[in-house]
Amino acid sequence: MTERPPPGEMFVQSLARGLEVITSFDAEHTSMTLSEVAGRTGLSRATARRFLHTLRELGYVRLDGARFTLTPQVLRLGTAYLSGLGLPQLVQPHLERLTALVGESSSGAVLDGSDIVYVARVATRRIMTVGISVGTRFPAYATSMGRVLLADLAPDALDDHLAATPLVAITEHTLREPAALRAELARVRERGWAVVDQELEAGLCSVAAPVRDSSGTVVAAINISTSSRGPGGLPEAYVGHVVDAARAVSADLAHAAPDAPGGLTARGPGDAT
Repeated sequence: MTERPPPGEMFVQSLARGLEVITSFDAEHTSMTLSEVAGRTGLSRATARRFLHTLRELGYVRLDGARFTLTPQVLRLGTAYLSGLGLPQLVQPHLERLTALVGESSSGAVLDGSDIVYVARVATRRIMTVGISVGTRFPAYATSMGRVLLADLAPDALDDHLAATPLVAITEHTLREPAALRAELARVRERGWAVVDQELEAGLCSVAAPVRDSSGTVVAAINISTSSRGPGGLPEAYVGHVVDAARAVSADLAHAAPDAPGGLTARGPGDAT
C-alpha cells in the first residue's frame, strides 16, 4: 500500500496508520499474521507490531497464536455515527445499493394504523399511475411491505387491525377475504418475506422483507417494485437481495440503538404525512 503524504501540519500520522491497520481486516482477511498486516498496510513489521499490540491492549484486536483478529469492540467506532441517525437515514444508503444492484425502485415504510407510510425511497422509473414519495400512504393489506409488517403483529393486534380495516378490491387480484389474507400472512411470517403481484395496481409486482430492531421486533419493511412478470414471477435473486438488504438495515439499527428497540424514528409516521 502506498503511503499518502500528510495533508497538512494538523495531520496525525500515527492515528492514520492505526486506522489503516484496523481497515486492513475485511471479509477476505478476517484473521492475519503480523507479516500479512504489514503487507496489506505497507507498514514495516516493527511498526505494524506496535500498532497491533496497542490495539490489542485497547481491546480492538485479539491474538490467537500467531494470528490477529478484530474484536466486536471495533463496532463502537461506528456507534456514535449511527446513533445520530434516524430510521430513514439508516435505510436510505441500503436502498441506494439495492436499487443499483437490481435496477428497480426500492422503498422503506412503517405501519401507521391501517396504512403503510413511506419513509425512504429510491426511484428508477415511474411504473405506477400514482407517484410515490416520502409520506405516501397505501393500505397495508394490499402491499408487500404492509404484509411483512402485519405478519409480525400479535394475534390480538392483528384481529383488531382486520376488524377495523375494510378489505376493498383495489384490483381484480386483491385479496379481499380475511381468511385468505390471514393464510397469506402466515406464509409471510414463516418464510420471512412477502410478494404482492398486481394487488395494489395492475402490472405492478413487489417483494418486501422485514427490518427488525435489537429485540427482533419488526419495525419497518423495505421492498423493490417492478413490472409484473406473469406466471414465472419475480427473479429468485430479487428475493435474496431484498432479504439481505433488510438484514443489513436491521444490523445497523441494532448497532445504533441496542438498548432502545424501535427508538430510531427521527421521522415517524405522523411526521411523514
